[in-house]
Amino acid sequence: MMTSGMYQNAGEFAWRVGLPAKSGVGGGIVAIVPQEMAIAVWSPELDDAGNSLAGVAMLEKLTQRMGRSVF
Repeated sequence: MMTSGMYQNAGEFAWRVGLPAKSGVGGGIVAIVPQEMAIAVWSPELDDAGNSLAGVAMLEKLTQRMGRSVF
């Protein structure tokens, strides 16, 4: 999931969010905090790669506030 779950934006997502995740073209994203929880977000507006714009932004803010990352 970390290397391809966010289509061609997987590297940027890994750098910004730091969690393995899988997105779908319906606007949903599921991210995993290993050994702790799964986080699901949904918003229909997509970026050029097919990932939810608001979902990525939410996960980035959430992981920063929680201090969670696999790196």
